[in-house]
Amino acid sequence: MGGFFGAASKNDCVTDVFFGTDYHSHLGTRRGGMTAYSPELGFQRHIHSIENSPFRTKFENDVVAMKGKLCLGCISDTDPQPILVRSKLGLYAICSIGIINNADELADELLKDGCDSFETMSSGKINSGSLIGALIAQKDSFTEGIKYAYEKIEGTMSLAILTKDSIIAARDKNGRLPIVIGKRSDGYCLSLESFAFEKLGYVPDRDLEPGEIVEITADGCETLAKGDGRMHICSFLWTYYGYPNASYEGVNVEAMRIRNGEIMAENDIKNGRLPDVDYVCGVPDSGIPHAIGYANRSGIPFARPFIKYTPTWPRSFMPTNQSMRNRVAKMKLIPVQEFIEGKKLLFVDDSIVRGTQMRETVEFLYENGAKEVHMRSACPPIMYGCKYLNFSRSTSELELIARQIIDEFEGAEGVKYIEEYSNSDTERGKRMRDEICRRLKLTSLEFQSLPGTVRAIGRPECDLCTYCWNGKE
Repeated sequence: MGGFFGAASKNDCVTDVFFGTDYHSHLGTRRGGMTAYSPELGFQRHIHSIENSPFRTKFENDVVAMKGKLCLGCISDTDPQPILVRSKLGLYAICSIGIINNADELADELLKDGCDSFETMSSGKINSGSLIGALIAQKDSFTEGIKYAYEKIEGTMSLAILTKDSIIAARDKNGRLPIVIGKRSDGYCLSLESFAFEKLGYVPDRDLEPGEIVEITADGCETLAKGDGRMHICSFLWTYYGYPNASYEGVNVEAMRIRNGEIMAENDIKNGRLPDVDYVCGVPDSGIPHAIGYANRSGIPFARPFIKYTPTWPRSFMPTNQSMRNRVAKMKLIPVQEFIEGKKLLFVDDSIVRGTQMRETVEFLYENGAKEVHMRSACPPIMYGCKYLNFSRSTSELELIARQIIDEFEGAEGVKYIEEYSNSDTERGKRMRDEICRRLKLTSLEFQSLPGTVRAIGRPECDLCTYCWNGKE
């Protein structure tokens, strides 16, 4: 996925943006970038790979040389960003978060209409910032150009533009990702993660509305276009992506996860599925608060039978290569033998996607003497690959363990019964859970329900994107 952080200040704000962007490192591990503007130095830009070392390490020397009262930084899991664009609207830097599903079609259309070229990556794919910049240039102002890009792009586009005078920010028209404005005595900032600016002395000002476009200067935040989209924020931000301290639309991530675990325990108690176990445990890191909530409500003690080795594996994301991802998942978790050997354990994980890492974790627990391993997923079965934020690297929905099993049971016809398979009270739902237990060597398995997830978030379901669970737009 990714994230960005920008600031406009009466004082030099490069250091603020350095730290604020670094606080988005949990949202991606491929590339980081920073651009600043000052009248003396003009636009200064640095982009580095952060796959093998963190953002802070790669940029700490760059920050010393950069200067500016306007600055923008980003973490990107896709394109190198920010990129510099020169058009009839002037010279500016742009970065975006999301996914453009019709990028090739848009590029072909623009080339036919006279656009000469696009910046591309080594893969041959067009840099999204270059494509968005070309779309914006079809109109006579940034505001009208961004609105035009909204109309043309299929997918999700939130963006930030740094000019020599200000920062323009636009939240995607369906509000799938947040943009939060912060203010301080000497200026304003924008961020995807609210906590990222609070440590820098900014206080929350407001969240942008879906489709809203604003311009930020040291003196204020002006709305250039009111939000006219519908709220459809990604539910997975709370379940997995978001950092515990972050709040989206007024709902704190850690509080949601603990509440979510409590609801799962309530359901197990109500349905007679609460297992007789020694400990409730969370798969680090995002599974831990869900597990704390489950333990609090069930009365079963919470324990940590294995710990993530954070000195060298501090971040939650993994390398893009699947075999290396599996190896890293195993290497960074260190057992605490006293809480495993001879014990019956119930683990809560944020989600079950392919099941590969979970199977290896379960095998690891049995190798260390676990007597039983029960699992609870903090969200419903994932049935569809995300086409809005690209959070899942699955190249096919049949890589998803739930869809794979459904296909093996019923072939292409199985998609008609996804709602039944998601429900543990149906015969199809029980059969799928039994098969996952068999494959992953689990003693029992249950998923949080969609109504339970919505209740834990505390927002109306119509305000939430739940596509990966039920396929609804």
